[in-house]
Amino acid sequence: PCDQRSQVITFPFLPSSAPPPAPIASAHYLLPDPQATMSNKTKRMSADEKRQAILGVYHRTKEVYTEKEIIALAAKEGVNQNTIADINQDLCDDGLVDKEKIGGSNYFWSFPAKKDRLNQLAHEETLKKIEALRTSIKESEARLADAKRGREEDESGERAKKMARRLELAKSLAAAQVELDKLKQNDPQEIANLEQELKLVTSGAHRWTDNIFSCKDYLVKKRGMMKKEANKYLGITDNFDYPEDKISKK
Repeated sequence: PCDQRSQVITFPFLPSSAPPPAPIASAHYLLPDPQATMSNKTKRMSADEKRQAILGVYHRTKEVYTEKEIIALAAKEGVNQNTIADINQDLCDDGLVDKEKIGGSNYFWSFPAKKDRLNQLAHEETLKKIEALRTSIKESEARLADAKRGREEDESGERAKKMARRLELAKSLAAAQVELDKLKQNDPQEIANLEQELKLVTSGAHRWTDNIFSCKDYLVKKRGMMKKEANKYLGITDNFDYPEDKISKK
């Protein structure tokens, strides 16, 4: 343990005629108390705890503050001073703190009844949604009852027989549709439609063949290209011809 009594320290290197130094309280220093040091540190707070601390300042005092004032008061509550402005703005965005700009300053306030009023409004909105859902359920049940009317199963099982017959007819209809598609290949109307379509595509082929031959003549006669060079330029061969001519040659 440290001796708290005053003691005099002599220095042998000083001359004997020199006056001794003034007495000091002690040659040792006391170490700081760890518990006292820990108690002075700010407690780490979660985001929700910081919000509640700032709201607590408003609700206890029921006063209007500038941003600088609320930062100073919230800091005394243990909130990190660098985060107070952002958290205060979040409270404004959530509707828990009111904000008004007067002149060049923003003023903030919040009363305990405001949170209760917000909870009441949320509760009323929830009740409205519940009532709307109940109405929707009743309407759906009514439509379901109407849909079931006339479809009740009787003792004779007549409805089950009709449903089985309906399934058989559906299968028969699908088989008939497949057979009809096969017969369409020899249907005169289908053949006539194919012939008409063939005429259209043949006319288009003739038109583009004429255009390609015109381009080839222009390249050969006007640009002085050889026929093979012109064919290569146009992407055709010496066998290029009208569709009918190619068929007749085969």
